[in-house]
Amino acid sequence: MTTMTIPAAAGSDRATDAQASPAVLRKVLTASFIGNFVEWFDYASYGYFATVIAAVFFPEIAPQAALLATFAVFAISFVIRPIGGIVWGSIGDRIGRKTALSWSILIMSGATTVIALLPSYHQIGMLAPVLLLIVRMVQGFSASGEYAGATSFLAEYAPPAKRGFYTSMVPASTAAGLLAGSLMSALLFSQLETAQLHGWGWRLPFLLAFPLGLVGLYIRLKLEDTPKFRELEAKHHVEATPIKELFTTYRKQIIRAFAVTCLNAVGFYLILSYMPTYLITEMGMEESASFLANSIALFAYIFLIFLMGLLSDRFGRKTALIAASVLFIVLTVPLFGMLEGASFAMIVLIQVIFGALLTVNDGTLPCFLTEIFPTRVRYSGFAFSFNTANALFGGTAPFVATWLISATGSKTAPAWYLVAAAAVALVAMLAARETAGKPLEE
Repeated sequence: MTTMTIPAAAGSDRATDAQASPAVLRKVLTASFIGNFVEWFDYASYGYFATVIAAVFFPEIAPQAALLATFAVFAISFVIRPIGGIVWGSIGDRIGRKTALSWSILIMSGATTVIALLPSYHQIGMLAPVLLLIVRMVQGFSASGEYAGATSFLAEYAPPAKRGFYTSMVPASTAAGLLAGSLMSALLFSQLETAQLHGWGWRLPFLLAFPLGLVGLYIRLKLEDTPKFRELEAKHHVEATPIKELFTTYRKQIIRAFAVTCLNAVGFYLILSYMPTYLITEMGMEESASFLANSIALFAYIFLIFLMGLLSDRFGRKTALIAASVLFIVLTVPLFGMLEGASFAMIVLIQVIFGALLTVNDGTLPCFLTEIFPTRVRYSGFAFSFNTANALFGGTAPFVATWLISATGSKTAPAWYLVAAAAVALVAMLAARETAGKPLEE
């Protein structure tokens, strides 16, 4: 292992020995929450306004082709995520979690605001979708450090017996961002005319990112880095080339983390991001009703995610992640089939059930990914494996789902895609060891 020597801060040994105070833990939770909230509020807004964005940036082609093009831009922006994971992971493991998280939220909120200011196709022609793609790629790069960094930050501050509960704040914050995006979308679709939505209404959610990002940045700058990272500095064990160490020593962990994240990637984007578009385009549901149903499901998801964090502390990460895979394999296709012709109440119930199934995975996965990598490569290992899975299967999920329906003529085709992802995750977890209740690897 190659290490670099960094002078230890005065009193760092004493600082890492002490348990973080409740006030510090609250600040850590708030800082982690806001960053992920901003990221996923943006992704929700893009997904929920996909039909409008398609009309604004691709008005010259057929509606379904325009929707495919819009989701293709969404998917291509994820291509850069593994690269971003390597960059932000290296910064987080070499310089500190705080530095990486502070820069990522600043770049991310700035890029999101730029989307609100982009000219339409009617104003500048093909340059409009090109600019949209460039800004989305900047977002993808900056966001690739957020989820992994926020989870590592929380896991390294959290009391060991409550690590699952504390890290469940990260998926809860993503769902809160989606919920806020869903509620705002429902409001705008119900109150604005089509011309208003296409002209300026779709831009409003993206304008909110910058002030929220500045609040998150301010809170993060007021925090110290994690006790685990400061302890690593004090012992002069900070890795000089964490990515090299990661790929040399921890290949099995990378493969396992990638495989189990496939279910999270496909499930999250199909159920919580793509579902409103699916209900509108495939089931003929009204926009406002679709967003309302999604909002109710997200509200339930947020409460359940904390419960799953607690249960993973009690029963173990491996047990929870295997259960999630099995449940998705057994229930996904029947639940998708029940959406056809269902009443509003039934659609809400199905979405709540889907959300509950997803929390079994999502409430456990972040903590599991922090526990299988040691401190010196934790950020890099988490960020690379998580972002690679999301680049290949998460960001592409809305596009693949739309294409599968078009190619097969079956409205349940996306369900089989989700079943396949669950099967991959199941195989990975059957070979994994239990990590709950053990100290973080050094």
